[in-house]
Amino acid sequence: MTEKKKHKQEEEVNETQPAAAEMPLAENQAGAECDALKAQLAEAESKVSEYKDGWQRSQAEFLNYKNRIARDNEMLYASMKGDIIKKVLPVLDDLERALQNRVEGDAWASGIELIARKLQNMLDAEGVKRIAAEGAAFDPNFHEAISHEPNGEVESGHVIAVVQNGYILGERVIRPALVRVAQ
Repeated sequence: MTEKKKHKQEEEVNETQPAAAEMPLAENQAGAECDALKAQLAEAESKVSEYKDGWQRSQAEFLNYKNRIARDNEMLYASMKGDIIKKVLPVLDDLERALQNRVEGDAWASGIELIARKLQNMLDAEGVKRIAAEGAAFDPNFHEAISHEPNGEVESGHVIAVVQNGYILGERVIRPALVRVAQ
């Protein structure tokens, strides 16, 4: 080898050595940047998790709110419906009393009977049911006693007669039946 080649090889080695000395410093910087990025990523992931949990809670609370409002509206609707029907029931009672006291051959009685039937069909369509009371055991949830009378034909604590019919709408008693109870 010539001297020029040797000198050139030494220069190349000398040039690579300083780069090699700088290498650990660059690796340290890259490692530090990587650690910083990893820390930022972990922080961002924890924030994402926190925000996602908050969002899911908000969604659940909103669904609960919607369900509660719908349930309240249904209860309000049923209550209003019951109040309106309660105002109509005396008319049905009057029509039934008129039919009980009719005289044979009265032409107007068939018209009143038709009106009473239409009104009863309307109440049936709305889900209103008459409370069966005649001969049943007295139940203060469905019956209102107006008198207690001795009676040998009916057991004590049972309904002798219905003075005014009672009605229920779904599970709600719109009007209790007014009854006479055996003693």
